[in-house]
Amino acid sequence: MTTRLVLTRSQILSFRRRVNALDERLPEGEESLRTAAWAGLQDSVPRAALLSIHARVAETSPASWEHPSLVQLWGPRFNDYVVAAKDLAVFSLGRLPADAVRRARAHDTAERLHAFLDGGRMPFGQAGRAMGVPPNSLRYGAATGRVLMRWEGARQPVVWTGPPPEMQPEEARRELARRYLHVFGPGTAASFSRWAGVSGAAANAVFRELAGTLAAVRTPVGEGWILAEDEGALRAKAGPVAAARLLPSGDAFYLAWGADRALIVPDERRRAELWTSRVWPGALLVGGEIAGVWRRAGAEVSIDCWRRLTSKERAAVETEAVGLPLPGGVSIGVQWNGPV
Repeated sequence: MTTRLVLTRSQILSFRRRVNALDERLPEGEESLRTAAWAGLQDSVPRAALLSIHARVAETSPASWEHPSLVQLWGPRFNDYVVAAKDLAVFSLGRLPADAVRRARAHDTAERLHAFLDGGRMPFGQAGRAMGVPPNSLRYGAATGRVLMRWEGARQPVVWTGPPPEMQPEEARRELARRYLHVFGPGTAASFSRWAGVSGAAANAVFRELAGTLAAVRTPVGEGWILAEDEGALRAKAGPVAAARLLPSGDAFYLAWGADRALIVPDERRRAELWTSRVWPGALLVGGEIAGVWRRAGAEVSIDCWRRLTSKERAAVETEAVGLPLPGGVSIGVQWNGPV
């Protein structure tokens, strides 16, 4: 019988904030950007990746998401992601289908796009139509690591191709699973499958391969696994937390489904406000807990609080809002809703 380490909600959330660099910002620089993007930075909402960087790295500028050390691709679940260029193989080959037919389709898509572009770049819609294929089908080539993109938000993503990464898909998938467990843990093969967008069979296989490096745990919402090397950090006493952070839609701290949502936000009514059926709002993190949601329209940030904030907390939130690294030196105004 497996002896499971019992973890509290407080331990888990404290650990996740720490590995997400949400308690204290990292110094600016390439290594900090890579750490911030350790599980990828979802960018499906325009410039969400930039705001995730801002929540984790000091001196973030409007151009930080374009740092030469970062690349953009269709990553987990074929969503737009910003990742470290050094980790391209992890977020692409780590998702390459094990099924021979689907794997062949990914390689064929990448090869056809590579031949068509011939070293050039083109909006993916234009490329797909010119190739005689549905433009969205070009996403399948991203799992080979050869298809990169740049999305400004207002226009279609521009795509181009490069050489295949030098890593075996099996090792890339193991590393992708390790990163998932480090940033989102505790986790299960099923939760990894959903997050990464890989088949249940592939997820189960990689968890079996990692078995000797995992530790079984029990949480308030069920059983799962952590990296054995993370046990000490999960047991460690919580340190000081940041006064406030504005996390964008799809941020790794609350990118969750199923029971894990109940761990992050115990109140079912509030969960429905955060994880909506359409585009998720941003999450307001105050004193280490999600205390509301926020949205931005132009130069105005609208904040819906779930509890009354102290004057000090409110000032910290406003400081975060005013400091958002928006292009053009936009002067941010804050609109408060709810019990503030």
